Amino acid sequence: MTLSIGDAAPDFTLKNQHGEDITLSSLRGKNVVLVFFPFAFSGICTGELCEIRDNLDAFATDDAEVLAISCDHFFSNRAFADRDGYTFSILSDFWPHGEVSRAYGTFNEDAGAPNRGAFVIDGEGVLRWQVVNGIGEARDLADYRAALADLS
Repeated sequence: MTLSIGDAAPDFTLKNQHGEDITLSSLRGKNVVLVFFPFAFSGICTGELCEIRDNLDAFATDDAEVLAISCDHFFSNRAFADRDGYTFSILSDFWPHGEVSRAYGTFNEDAGAPNRGAFVIDGEGVLRWQVVNGIGEARDLADYRAALADLS
């Protein structure tokens, strides 16, 4: 599926690293940054999520909730989050495998994991910004920040 700016963001419910259900539509009224990443514990993924962790206050300033999503099981995501001190939700798109990643057009069939998709969704649930990079291509934190600033 390909999403376009202005589309309603596909709703979902996924378990975070604590086994809690997180539903996108329950966050209406806040901006949401979805960050799809391929593999917990891998180098680029760790670097990107540590950069978000280190700048989490900037997202709060924009009234934004960060949700990182991988196809790893929530137990793996828990170990990953605990190791690196991620306090934002790391969601598991484990089963049905990659269903949410597919809905956002990020699932890489050959790898069995999402490409590096990032999406900014406004408080009404509308997609306002997106980028999808390949598995080996890191994203730039400044791009998220600029997209959130445009919503202000």
